[in-house]
Amino acid sequence: MSFAAERTRRIGPGRSDLSYAVELVESVCVLAGSPEYLDGIRDELKGFRGRATTDPMAATAAAYDWFVRAMSHQGISDEVARNYMADHGVPTWPQIASTLKTKPECERLVSFWHFTDCQYRKAGQICAAPQHLPDCPLPRQPLRNGNLNQLAYSLYLFVRDVADNDLIGWIDAQFAAADEASAPDRIEHMRDALLARLKGVFGVSDKVLNMVFADFLLGAGRRGSAWAEVGGSMIAIDTLVHNFLARTGILARADCEHLYGPACYGPDGCAGLVRLISSSIDARAFNPSFPSNFPRYVQRCIWQFCAQEGLNVCNGLKIDDHFRCAQVECRLFGRCDRRPLSAV
Repeated sequence: MSFAAERTRRIGPGRSDLSYAVELVESVCVLAGSPEYLDGIRDELKGFRGRATTDPMAATAAAYDWFVRAMSHQGISDEVARNYMADHGVPTWPQIASTLKTKPECERLVSFWHFTDCQYRKAGQICAAPQHLPDCPLPRQPLRNGNLNQLAYSLYLFVRDVADNDLIGWIDAQFAAADEASAPDRIEHMRDALLARLKGVFGVSDKVLNMVFADFLLGAGRRGSAWAEVGGSMIAIDTLVHNFLARTGILARADCEHLYGPACYGPDGCAGLVRLISSSIDARAFNPSFPSNFPRYVQRCIWQFCAQEGLNVCNGLKIDDHFRCAQVECRLFGRCDRRPLSAV
């Protein structure tokens, strides 16, 4: 049964499974949410917005630099990632461009479409074309691992070759082509039109794309614009969010239990459940300037509730997942199904 059907299926003492999920997640938003969320990311991208209005090329370079930093947080804690970048630096648009001014010996660096199967590994200093490695500019970039070095070049080549050095104009064009004002799934079409093309960039998953583009579109775009609408609809599902939905029984009640991974973005996956739950939560109650339906904010509140860097409540360090959660101090304890992950 799809989760949408839970609107009519009644469980327990006159309460539907959807009502259970909405009540629980709304409480999480109250406990863990930050009403200043939008202000924070808009402040972070203030410099970009200034360039975007005066020089599209400078805006593209600034956007690239921001994306490389944001995407470098994957696979490790934010604090460790920030410290590493502070110590070693991050390649910028002009720096990458300068390394490609002369024709590279390795054909993989010729264009975005040639950049496949690089296989560079920083620890072992190996790649798919070792004869070119001594003179290759890719390994010289000061990122944390080889995958991030490949991501930096793949993203640069995408912006140069696919977006024609105008990332902002390219984003606008994707939205314009997919925007059907009367379509009930208008925002979904625009979101998918953008993300489908970007999935060709090396080293970016659904989670990473949704995470970084949500903040970029919300922080860099004008309030009430297509950028803000699409950014607000983007949801990043990591293990914390997935496991929260599993431990609370939301996945089980929706008959949508699955392993963490691509299924989280599939039919009846975590992303769809969070969007459905969000549609029943009026985010303007947390900040009147928020859109009424704000899936990205709801997802981030769940993450903030679970993460060590947030409230540090619902995670594997706090809960022995062989058993039901025993955190009696949790504000949700008496209402949560408290399912052990080992049973999922």
